[in-house]
Amino acid sequence: MGRLIYLTGPVRSGKSARAVEIGCTWGEGVVFAATYRRDPADAEMAARVRRHQAERPGWRTVENERDLPGALARLDPPPRGVVLDCLTLWLADRLEADDKTILAEWDALLAAFRTAPWPVVIVGNEIGWAPVPVEPELRRFRDLAGWLAQRTAAAADEAWLMVAGCAVPLKTGGDTLSS
Repeated sequence: MGRLIYLTGPVRSGKSARAVEIGCTWGEGVVFAATYRRDPADAEMAARVRRHQAERPGWRTVENERDLPGALARLDPPPRGVVLDCLTLWLADRLEADDKTILAEWDALLAAFRTAPWPVVIVGNEIGWAPVPVEPELRRFRDLAGWLAQRTAAAADEAWLMVAGCAVPLKTGGDTLSS
């Protein structure tokens, strides 16, 4: 069984860079699971995508795959490890579905990662630390992101909060999250 590592934190906290560092320790054959749709809607987002692509050390990429476990299982050779970046973009691509469907799909993905024969790093964003949004769609997104983060941390072997490039342990080894 693989190991599941969850990295969360605010924007520009060093999550993606840390995920790449961890992936590099696995050697050749790491796969990057990109969750953002292929054609960014604006120039700034396109630049972000290009920057993230440049940070990957020649890894194979699976992009915006609806059946990610199946796509990974079909790879030849199989992955040595998987970096999924990121949970909140994965969520943004599924907001047309109802909450129950989204949560069930994420739970299934987590279950597949827990039983995969390779380690997985999931990158997420802490977006609920700001004031409550006025718009109902933004409140829904924020709430779903929080619920998905909780599920991910609970399923993970390790959970880390990235702040200013520093990794703060939330859960390591067999530890449970603090209340």
